[in-house]
Formats: sequence, structure tokens, C-alpha cells
Amino acid sequence: MELKRVVVTGLGALTPLGNTVSEYWNGLANGVSGAAPITRFDASKFKTQFACEIKGYDPEKYFDRKEARKMDLFTQFALVVAEEAVQDANLTEESIDLDRVGVIWGSGIGGLRTFQEECVNFANGDGTPRFNPFFIPKMIADISAGQISIKYGFRGPNFVTVSACASATNAILDAFNYIRLGIADVIVSGGSEAAVTEAGIGGFNALKALSERNDSPETASRPFDKDRDGFVLGEGAGAIILEEYEHAKARGAKIYAEILGGGMSADAYHITAPHPEGLGALNVMKNALRDANIKPEEVDYINVHGTSTPLGDVSEAKAIETVFGDHAYKLNISSTKSMTGHLLGAAGAIEAIASILAIKNNLVPPTINHFTDDESFNPKLNFTFNKAQEREVKVALSNTFGFGGHNTSVIFRELKD
Repeated sequence: MELKRVVVTGLGALTPLGNTVSEYWNGLANGVSGAAPITRFDASKFKTQFACEIKGYDPEKYFDRKEARKMDLFTQFALVVAEEAVQDANLTEESIDLDRVGVIWGSGIGGLRTFQEECVNFANGDGTPRFNPFFIPKMIADISAGQISIKYGFRGPNFVTVSACASATNAILDAFNYIRLGIADVIVSGGSEAAVTEAGIGGFNALKALSERNDSPETASRPFDKDRDGFVLGEGAGAIILEEYEHAKARGAKIYAEILGGGMSADAYHITAPHPEGLGALNVMKNALRDANIKPEEVDYINVHGTSTPLGDVSEAKAIETVFGDHAYKLNISSTKSMTGHLLGAAGAIEAIASILAIKNNLVPPTINHFTDDESFNPKLNFTFNKAQEREVKVALSNTFGFGGHNTSVIFRELKD
């Protein structure tokens, strides 16, 4: 069968750099760090006392108080960015068939704060099982997609993908496939996460995954730097409206970019560590290029997973050199996690947006916080250190890898008629 073309017609973002897409892009373009001491709880006894939190978020700006209390923060974030994206795409009931509009979302953890609070309340009580009646629907990861569909009446495919830090990219690829197969006309996709909690910080500390640079939070996320010591936990959400190309043209929608294809793979190696030779990363990028039917030399920019961990950064760089050969030294590479921190299941959503906007603006956002070269990396690789670089970006590839060895890549291209 002939596959349909899929384009991006709307964006929404709530990030540690800004609470709208324009604020987010401005922060990326100017190399701003979103890291700061944690405000959501007293972190003074934790090994890591900082994170990339959303700034100035007030639920009552978006929801009435009673409604907000029925939703975990990750679901609130999902609804906020979905609204920005739906408005940006100018989706109206007159221009769409609600039966053919879906929501495919991603979240690696879901309602962690809700789960933590309910368990603490029970443990501190007298043993009588008193639980919030909204405990389960607040906690479950799939409720984010459900809430978006309920709000807008979207009756198409509806579910949430869970693949750790690859969750949002998996959601985007699923949405892409449902549209190109003709199952839906429009899908709201993306991801949200709100894991800056005692359990979130404590759990990742126990894994020794987080940076402990408490004396300088804003420089703690330093991908590809010799002194990197772990990632910085972030929170937030990103939404992307995917639409069948002819459907978008027929309703006069603006188009940001086209999705050419994507890939998936597994490391099949370790529950948290990447394959040391980058085998899973290598395979996923090869799979994405094959699905997109493009040559490695056509890629201009890679938004890498680049978490700022000692092992992960090395394996991803090795994979890029293997897949792209000499072209690896001609393209731009950058890790926007150096600014946003790691949004876990939402990372793929905001990084896809960064890739799309790099194409739109012909500007590659930087990898900030580079201070010391690491001999583990080929000096010929252009990691776009410390300052954004202007260049023509026609094709961008975005990588996301998750605990459990889940790898997902997606490729965007400027629209060609």
C-alpha cells in the first residue's frame, strides 16, 4: 500500500527554560541553563539538591482548583502543552473529523508524586486504609492521553507508551505510523513527566545516575565534558500535532516540518547501562535512516540523547561515527539536555520540538557547559559547544534511549512539495 505523508502542524512546550514554545526556543538559542536548587521539597539531606524544575507554574492559571486536585502534575503538564499545540495548529471542530483524531502520549513514570503521597499518608496513619478516590486515575500513566481526549472529544486511537526515557519518541513514532497507514488524520502526540520528588531524586541517587554538583547546579549537566558526573533531573512536557499532509493542506494549516521516518532497537545488554560499543544506538539510527529512505549524508543535525553520563555519552558518539562515517564530522551534534536537564519520558517530545525548530530557524542549539575536552571523543566531532551555530538545517535526527535498553530515533525534514 502507498503510505501517506505526515507533517507537523502544531507545537506546545512547558519546560525548565520557559512555559511556551517561544520561551523554550529562546532559552535554547541563548544557551540558558534551567538548573537550580530544588523548590518542590526540602532536598538538604539528599546527595543531589538541584534539578531542572518548571518555573512559575500556577495550576490555577489553567484549571479550577477542584479540577487540578484530581490530576497529578504530569497530567496537568500534558493538558497545558496539548492546549498550546491544538491552538497553534488551529484545530477546530469544523476542520476535523473527531473520530479520526487521536492522542498517543508518552510518560516513563506517570503519577509518581501521587503514588508517593498516598503511600506516605497510609504509612503515617493508624493502619486504616484511607486513600484518595482519585489515587488510581491520578497515578496511571495512560490517564494523560485520556484526559486530553476527553477535553477535546478526540475519539481516534488513544493510549500511552512507556519505554522509560524513549517514551515520548515512541509515542511520536506510533502516531506517525497510525497516520501514514491511514488509520487517523490527526494525532496529538508528545510526552510529560513530573518526577522531581523525594522518591524521584532519591531513587536516581541510589542508582548513582545524577550529578551531585550541588555547588554549581547551572553547570552540572555537561554532556561530552571530561568532568561530567551524571544527568540532571528535569520535568515538563511537549506536544506535537501530527497530521496527514493532504489533510493539512486542505484545511490551510501551517506546516513546520515533515516526519520522514523513525527507528527502534534494543540494546539487549543491561537494565541501566548502555551497550559499551553503542550497538543499540547504532542500530536505531540505521533503522531510522532506512525507514526515512535517506542517506546518512543528508542529515545536518543530530539532537543526541547526550545525558551527561560517563558511559552513555561515549557509546552514543561511537555509534554516530560508525553510522555516519566521514559525514559525522560535517554535521552538527548537540545535547539540549545540557540546558533542560533530562525530562525522562518527556525528553523525546521537547527534543523533537528542538529539532523541528532548528530546521525552521536554521539554527543549531548548543551543548552548554563544556569546559574540558575528553580524549574519549574524536575532536573532529562538532558538538556545538557552548554557543548556538547558524547553518542550513534541512534534515534533523533526534535520539532517545531509555533504561532497559530501549532506543528510538525520529527524523524530520523541511517540507518539500
